[in-house]
Amino acid sequence: MDSTTLKVGDQAPDWTLTGTEGDVHLASFQGQKNVVLLFYPLDFSPVCSLQLPSYQARKPEFDQRDTEIFGISTDSKWSHKAFSDQLGLEYQLLSDYQRHVSEAYGVLRPEGFTNRAVFVIDKAGIIRHVSVTNPGQQPDQNEVIRVLETL
Repeated sequence: MDSTTLKVGDQAPDWTLTGTEGDVHLASFQGQKNVVLLFYPLDFSPVCSLQLPSYQARKPEFDQRDTEIFGISTDSKWSHKAFSDQLGLEYQLLSDYQRHVSEAYGVLRPEGFTNRAVFVIDKAGIIRHVSVTNPGQQPDQNEVIRVLETL
C-alpha cells in the first residue's frame, strides 16, 4: 500500500515494534481493543514533552473506551525509556528506529523523524481517524476522544 494514501476506512498496516516494556504487535489487539498511535518527532523535545503527558492525564478516558495508547518515534528504546520515566507515562513508547512503520503510515519526514500524527484504529484493525500535523503543532485530543465514543 502506498503510504501517502492511508485514509479513514483503510486496514491499518501491521507491525511489531520494541517498546519501553517489550515488543508490541498491532495485530494482537484486533478483536479486543481500539488503538491510538501517537507519532511524534523526538524524545525530549518541547512540544513532545507537553503532548505525551496530556494523553497520560486523559488515560482513564481512553481506558473506559477499551483503547490502548502507544507513542511512536524513531528514537531508540533506551531514549524512550528515559523519556517515559521522566514524564511518568503509563503507556508504552515504541521505537521505530528502522523507520518502517513511520514510512508505512506516511508520516516520515525527509529529515528522518516523523510529523506529529494520530491514528485511531478500531478493534477490527480499520483506521477510523487520521490527523497529521507539522512537528510544532499538536493534534486535537478532544477529536480523538469523540472518534472513540462513536466506535
